[in-house]
Amino acid sequence: MKFAHLSDCHIGAWREDTLRDINLKSFEKAIEICIQEYVGFVIIAGDLFDTALPSIDILKQTAKILHKLKDHDIPVYIIPGSHDFSSSGKTMLDVLENSGLLINVMKFNDNKLIFTEDRTGVKLTGMYGKKGGLETSELEKLEKEHLEKEPGFKIFLFHTLLTELKPKEFERIETKPLTILPKNFDYYAGGHPHFIYSQKQEGYGMLAYPGPIYPNNFEELERLKQGSFFIVEVKNNKIIPKNIALKIKEVVSYKITAENKTPQEVQEEILNTIKDYGDKIITIRIEGCLSSGKISDINFKQIFENFREAYLILKNTSKLTTKEFEEFSIDTRNIDEIESTILKEHQGQSILPEDKTLNLMNLLDKEKLEGEKNADFELRIIKEIKNLIEL
Repeated sequence: MKFAHLSDCHIGAWREDTLRDINLKSFEKAIEICIQEYVGFVIIAGDLFDTALPSIDILKQTAKILHKLKDHDIPVYIIPGSHDFSSSGKTMLDVLENSGLLINVMKFNDNKLIFTEDRTGVKLTGMYGKKGGLETSELEKLEKEHLEKEPGFKIFLFHTLLTELKPKEFERIETKPLTILPKNFDYYAGGHPHFIYSQKQEGYGMLAYPGPIYPNNFEELERLKQGSFFIVEVKNNKIIPKNIALKIKEVVSYKITAENKTPQEVQEEILNTIKDYGDKIITIRIEGCLSSGKISDINFKQIFENFREAYLILKNTSKLTTKEFEEFSIDTRNIDEIESTILKEHQGQSILPEDKTLNLMNLLDKEKLEGEKNADFELRIIKEIKNLIEL
């Protein structure tokens, strides 16, 4: 038996058209590899889209790619991730499911999770992800006994960062242990944290995070360089996840130290350091405190012009300071995690519980639907807010 495990596609995420296009191409390449490898089915463990309401163009392009799997009779099983999920409970995944392009395996009967059975006999179920990790309280309360006793080869999809695997940069983020997941599953298809991991856990089974389909921010481009997913083979009762790299464009990263240098010296160092840039994505991280002048004195326009043969150049000056301004720290965590931490620190000052506060923020962050009038948009938001705070 062979299946694919994808997660964190974040289609439509990048503001830059070039990177948004590469992100989509990376997803398309993953699907094409799945077809070439004759996988029995595909799992997407959350965050197919970067927002619960993607644009019509993004939706059309994604549906076109997913249709390739349908044409080859390869089913797709999915759960909503924290970016797919909306406070109203509705998601564009419903549209794709109604079109027969995928199946959301998070289904309940009498308040109990039920299994979706693939034609191979594999049984799948799972729980969505919510912003700020709010799904963990639902996972803790989840009725697990019937899930754990179910016979056969079972896969549990989840979109949660577990305490045992928490990277150092997330040390301030509240997480939950592996024990919130039901036991006795053969494979745990994880999503949400953007790193690659696969390891068998005693009493649970193979726990796997495939990493994102494509890096989702500057730091991830530096660290990961490219996207990836798993093709999982089951042979002689052994589960073997194989990481598949999705190289679309080569990423070359440079780190420039600006400490006690003038803007001109930094500019010259950049020009003299970068050699390998033709048709590549170049990331330039500049850190330190300039000895004089302003950050704007570095002529980035000239730098970019010098490397115009590069596919794309991205710079990061978040840790570049000057003598004129006092240094301050930049929180580089995911915005969802930052919001969650701030809410926890000031929870006593709010009349709403944390989950409702986050849902309210999500409501206020909504965009107008295609063709929706301003008045109708305002009425829709007001109605959803009233329902949320139970007015």
